[in-house]
Amino acid sequence: MYRHVWAEIDLDALEYNINEILKIVPAEKVMGVVKANAYGHGAAVYAESLMEKGINSFAVSNEYEALSLRTKAKNGLILILGYVDSAAVKELSENDITVCIFDLEYAKALSKSAEKSGVTLKGHIKINSGMNRLGFSVDNKEEFEDQMDTLFSLKGLNITGAFTHYAAADRDGDEDAEFTEKQYEIFCFAKEIIRKKAENSGKTNLCFHSSNSAATLLDTSVRPSDIYRAGIIIYGLTPSAGLKLPFTPKPVMSLKAKISQVKDIKAEDSVSYGRTFTAKENMRVATVTVGYADGYMRGLSGKGYMLIKGKKAPILGRVCMDQTVVDVTHIDDVKTGDTALLFGKELPVEEVAKILGTINYELVCAVAHRVPRIYIKNNKILDTVRYISL
Repeated sequence: MYRHVWAEIDLDALEYNINEILKIVPAEKVMGVVKANAYGHGAAVYAESLMEKGINSFAVSNEYEALSLRTKAKNGLILILGYVDSAAVKELSENDITVCIFDLEYAKALSKSAEKSGVTLKGHIKINSGMNRLGFSVDNKEEFEDQMDTLFSLKGLNITGAFTHYAAADRDGDEDAEFTEKQYEIFCFAKEIIRKKAENSGKTNLCFHSSNSAATLLDTSVRPSDIYRAGIIIYGLTPSAGLKLPFTPKPVMSLKAKISQVKDIKAEDSVSYGRTFTAKENMRVATVTVGYADGYMRGLSGKGYMLIKGKKAPILGRVCMDQTVVDVTHIDDVKTGDTALLFGKELPVEEVAKILGTINYELVCAVAHRVPRIYIKNNKILDTVRYISL
């Protein structure tokens, strides 16, 4: 197998994270959030690992992710968290996909498409409890009740649940805790109205859920949910820095690349595009086969670092599309073919995110499709997924 840059996925760490979550929430109440190709880790393999543990509910972002996942997860709930094109209604219904219904006009468009296609589409109502992205507002009780009356009367739609999303459940300040509690109260208010409207329409046993990763781990008894949406925590990453969790998650992804060339440069020599770095003394540098086209952020130019032989190798000059140059003057015996760690167990992705002023979510999701995912279990390669075939 050819390797230039690759992502190693530690299935033992994944299993550990899942097992720890299942000590808190039973498998039948866990929804694995596998949108964005399982946060860059590979949705198909992740779904299989979750199903092996009895988890059969999944959340994705759009119709393409949902339909692709259904080829692996033959049964169980697949919920699309965002917008879908009404033209996709027939195919979504035929594949038993559940959609997010976030306003009345959108619901009417889905209903019209479902009627035209002769199908019934399942949907979960999204409540805007304070995130202000998607969802029905409950500020005006009478208006909300009227909207729910209309929604439950629409043909071609089968309302099977409702949900909301917390904006700051991963923050531990008093103000954020109060805001999360307010969101929960708003959702409970909406839930009772939805439940009554559903019963009036002959529907029972709706699924209500609000807990994301942080809420799943911190408040299952305080804010109970029919389903707990486990996202970033499955991948061994924390929802936010400093958050106290009931277990220490194990990072699953490590991003690595090969060194293609090692060379000596002289004082006054410059490195990479724009000549933003000029050597003040003689140096030894290494070119690493990774760049921003692989998802290695250009923002690391001149301020990030990699680990080579366990030592920091600072980035010199600009990160290029496919290559990055690092300083290895202080690292002995670096040679072509050696491996550089871009992030992983010894170099937490949170450290790299901090340099960039961003979050761990962004960096793992950014790993490009041209980067193969290598799945490792018991220190052996179990599978390799290449999104670009030879």
